[in-house]
Amino acid sequence: MRDSLIRVLSLLDALRQGLFARRAPEDKALGARGEDLAHRFLQKRGYTIVARNYRPPNGHREVDLIARHGRTLVIVEVKTRRREEFLPAERAVDPAKRHNLTRAAMSYARRAHIPWEFVRFDIVTVVLEPQPRLRHTPDAFHPDRRERARPLYAVEVED
Repeated sequence: MRDSLIRVLSLLDALRQGLFARRAPEDKALGARGEDLAHRFLQKRGYTIVARNYRPPNGHREVDLIARHGRTLVIVEVKTRRREEFLPAERAVDPAKRHNLTRAAMSYARRAHIPWEFVRFDIVTVVLEPQPRLRHTPDAFHPDRRERARPLYAVEVED
């Protein structure tokens, strides 16, 4: 009985691993497409993209896009979904992701000699179906403020 259970669990684990291996490249392609659309979206609005997929030397989480907007360094998290069915994609930027983004942003700002008060965190949401829609939330969060203390200018812009 125990051996049968172990064989079944092993088969299920192999099946799960196989499904994940097939799905991972598709998810990466989806994310890359969303980042490309977000890149162009921000450029059209006067942002200068200075880095893509930045991973700091300390190995913390990757930053999708880093841009300059005037004197401000903008750390951009891009969330891409095929369709908007459940929760808004912005909800996927949980406290753990915010912490990792903050650590990576500190590393980049320090290397670029940019004061922390000139760093901002934005979220760009890309929904691909039925046709691509982008939503930009400037100053979506900041580690030095509570989430409810967003400034008045932090409105969502859709395209």
